[in-house]
Amino acid sequence: MNKEAIYERIVTILQETFEIDASRVTPEARLYDDLDIDSIDAVDLIVQLKPWVGKRLNADAFKSVRTVQDVVDALHLLVSDATSAS
Repeated sequence: MNKEAIYERIVTILQETFEIDASRVTPEARLYDDLDIDSIDAVDLIVQLKPWVGKRLNADAFKSVRTVQDVVDALHLLVSDATSAS
């Protein structure tokens, strides 16, 4: 799973779940400031990504994310770690 696929999935979730216009979702978009994602919404995002990624997502891994790209990077790292560990 590459970063582009992860990014596209996040955009889809933000559009479908939070009704955020795709034009507002950029890698640099700040979740809280630009996209109005609060902490509850962030948990919902993680919950929706979990079955897609196929493993448990630790909320601690997402505490430092601020932008859409941060989420992509965090997910990519988790997926890469899972791949290299198997």
